Amino acid sequence: MIGLIRVFTANDNEVVQAHGKRIQEQFHIPVLSRSIPDQPLGIYDDETERIAIPKIVELGVRMEQEGCRAIIISCAADPAVNELRSRVTVPVIGGGSAAAHVARSLGLPVGVMGITEGVPPVMRDILGDLVVGYRRPEGVTNTTDLMTEQGRSMALEAAKSLVSQGARAIVFACTGLATIGFAETLRKELKVPVIDTVESEGLMAANYYRQAGAF
Repeated sequence: MIGLIRVFTANDNEVVQAHGKRIQEQFHIPVLSRSIPDQPLGIYDDETERIAIPKIVELGVRMEQEGCRAIIISCAADPAVNELRSRVTVPVIGGGSAAAHVARSLGLPVGVMGITEGVPPVMRDILGDLVVGYRRPEGVTNTTDLMTEQGRSMALEAAKSLVSQGARAIVFACTGLATIGFAETLRKELKVPVIDTVESEGLMAANYYRQAGAF
């Protein structure tokens, strides 16, 4: 079983399970999804990340104790990845680094979309000079904004802007874009590869899970 940590608080269990459900359907591996408490707007700046880190670590330690063989932190900023790795014996996969490595493997100029002021440092370090631009959709300041029609519309405009700058692929620096299934929208509209954070973290987890079963 893979443990998946959502870094925002949701009362709707369907929302909590959304990333894990996608990974289960795409990669056919079991996923246990949990969310951290008391952060209804998730992580969107340095302060909210600081507050979230001990919650993520506590939850990750508990999930290992419950039998998870790997843990995904489903957030493009990779919050608490290093801190949790120092506390558990199983692999810890960050959404941002997973997506950035997939994008890097394509070798194409990429446009990055997210909800923070700039590209998350962990993604910027991996992508390096492949990045041709970054866009935060107008009016979107946290993950819940993406769940509105206005948020989706502005996200589409942001992606189009990146392509006009020379991006030949789009990479998500926000798992909220995966929550709303935005990758398929962009693939149809823009005809370019779209690296979805949740798909990328699921790919890494599935590869490990199947390899671990061999020994």
